[in-house]
Amino acid sequence: MSDETNDPKTEAAAEASSEAPTLQEQLQAALAERDQFKEKWTRALADLDNYRRRIQREMEEDRKYAAMPLLKTLLPAFDGLDRAIQAASQTKNADELIKGVQLTIKQLETALNGFGAKAIPAVGLPFDPNQHEAISQMPSAEHPPMTVLQDVERGYMLHERVVRPSKVIVARAE
Repeated sequence: MSDETNDPKTEAAAEASSEAPTLQEQLQAALAERDQFKEKWTRALADLDNYRRRIQREMEEDRKYAAMPLLKTLLPAFDGLDRAIQAASQTKNADELIKGVQLTIKQLETALNGFGAKAIPAVGLPFDPNQHEAISQMPSAEHPPMTVLQDVERGYMLHERVVRPSKVIVARAE
């Protein structure tokens, strides 16, 4: 027998070379791993794109139907107006119509309050350009100048923001 076949160093090197992957095998393994990661990445991008489209669609639908609770709250007030008109036309009594409209106005105010809207107080208060819009002035001896005498068109606030200022008539010196 030759010395090379019994040499422990040669046997260890042969075993190591048979156990360790070759450079070609390492390259194939790295390429396979790269392909797996690329496939996962592509799927993740597609999932993200689908998620974005779904969220966009849901947001558009939410905006489209955002007024639904308000409408459901206001519809009974319109029904009340219809009933008031019908009752007044059958009885030919203006008092019935006035009562029906007053009840409907209260119902509308309650609905608006439920959404955080409230009427801007005006009559008897000093004119506030942030909440009132003066449409005319009227001479008055009983009230100091720039006091609101009449609320022509009621203004409303939503929480702290003015939705519409009150259109008012203010006092001026005689």
